[in-house]
Amino acid sequence: MVTQDFERKTKEMIDGLKAVCASYGLGNDGNEFKIITQVFLYKFLNDKFAYEIKKLDEKVAAAENWEAAIGAMDADDFEMLQLQLPAGTARLQTDHFIAHLFENQNQADFAKLFDDTLRDIAIQNNDIFAVKSDTGSKAPMFDRVSEYISDTSKRDDFCRALINKVVEFSFEHIFTQKFDFYATIFEYLISDYNKDSGGKYAEYYTPHAVAKIMAEILVPKDQQGQVRDVTCYDPSAGSGTLLMNLAHAIGESRCSIFSQDISQKSSSLLRLNLILNNLVHSIQNVVQGNTILHPSHKDETELKSFDYIVSNPPFKMDFSDFRDDLESKANNERFFAGIPKIPAKKKESMAIYQLFLQHIIHSLDENGKAAMVVPTGFLTAQTGIDKKIRQKLVDKHMLAGVVSMPSNIFATTGTNVSIIFIDKNAGEKSILIDASKLGTTVKEGKNQKTLLSAKEELLIIETFNEREAVEDLSVMVTDDELRQKSYSFSAGQYFDVKIEYVDISAGEFSSRIDESKKKLADLFEKSEAQSELVRKSLNGLNFEDA
Repeated sequence: MVTQDFERKTKEMIDGLKAVCASYGLGNDGNEFKIITQVFLYKFLNDKFAYEIKKLDEKVAAAENWEAAIGAMDADDFEMLQLQLPAGTARLQTDHFIAHLFENQNQADFAKLFDDTLRDIAIQNNDIFAVKSDTGSKAPMFDRVSEYISDTSKRDDFCRALINKVVEFSFEHIFTQKFDFYATIFEYLISDYNKDSGGKYAEYYTPHAVAKIMAEILVPKDQQGQVRDVTCYDPSAGSGTLLMNLAHAIGESRCSIFSQDISQKSSSLLRLNLILNNLVHSIQNVVQGNTILHPSHKDETELKSFDYIVSNPPFKMDFSDFRDDLESKANNERFFAGIPKIPAKKKESMAIYQLFLQHIIHSLDENGKAAMVVPTGFLTAQTGIDKKIRQKLVDKHMLAGVVSMPSNIFATTGTNVSIIFIDKNAGEKSILIDASKLGTTVKEGKNQKTLLSAKEELLIIETFNEREAVEDLSVMVTDDELRQKSYSFSAGQYFDVKIEYVDISAGEFSSRIDESKKKLADLFEKSEAQSELVRKSLNGLNFEDA
């Protein structure tokens, strides 16, 4: 009940921040998400700082006003406390505290004080919290928030309204919460800003069902707690849903996260997700940039290999501007199956997922495992790059299995999707699961969406991990069987054809035969009658006059 109360209050604060933006003309504005997420992050870091400082100093913890207690400290004592803070805690000065801004909100030019405070925090913590680009530059945590208000006379009031929303309650009690709590809060925080992009840059939100299935197949329940010191990578990370679920299955302290995404917005959201989920140590591995053209994670000159890779890449995207650059480079090993051609009429229909899948295969460690969302058409295409990729997975014994998902599992795209699981040590047997008939269809805005129940999610996960053949759901196939079916990964093509046998008596059999004979005779008689009518019609025609 306590957790629900914290969740309710946190959501109310988010709603309050959105209401402030709406009141100042920024509702549904392209910059609204930047304001909401940055102010939320400032609040989170401020309260996390208080939570950690109080654990270190009993006097601060016992004080009625912790900010005042720190303000009364000797500078050297405060600096010593700062040095003892956990690595993922932002270093703040007394004039960075929310209480300081609240107490000074009536001074002239408050918007400048607000912006300067956030920017100063970003600069002092740049080494830990900044996100890199593929050119090496760094994007700090905070922008100058007030500058999104075009009317300069309203900026002070806008910032006062924001600070009054975040001062109302403390986050301190939520830092003992687990992954599910933060996943819920993060989804609520970004729900209005991450659902309408249609997947153009992989920004659309990956459903929890898909993320959970991928994570718990890559790291089964009986292995959780045993996997240690591993690297997890997503080359099209979006806001990080897949990575967070994978890290949670492994254990946040047992893995390092690496990511890249072309979208600046998504990289900022991923940073926030990492902070919420106690993965601050991995922010240095977040890169904003073009993975296909400029992959940034390297061991010296070679591309880095990873223990686990997850991805839900864009299926189609116009990359015609850099296709020739890509082809001109020495990419034969990385893109072994080839580089998609530019469609003559619809450049945005270029099958970029083929490049991500090849990049993932190339980036897997010798004992690595991967899971990637692909369009279901990939499973059966009989020509081109798709088939070459499938052939390599089979011939190199890397296919662990495939799960074909229900239609509309993503509300923002009608494309049917499947999840392909790759394992460098898969062996010569794979499991193919057809889960397309599972789920319940619901309405989400203007779109239809299919939701899997917890029981259905568990059925898919356990069937895959136990390598179990279940009638009309799953089948185990050998690499030779896959070759015989032209490397098709569609489960339905391997299901046994069932013929229903019914015991009947000799009399019933004779009666059915007589009935069939009568039907055939009737059909023959009708056919003869129609033929006679045609003959008469033809005889009545005078072709010479025609």
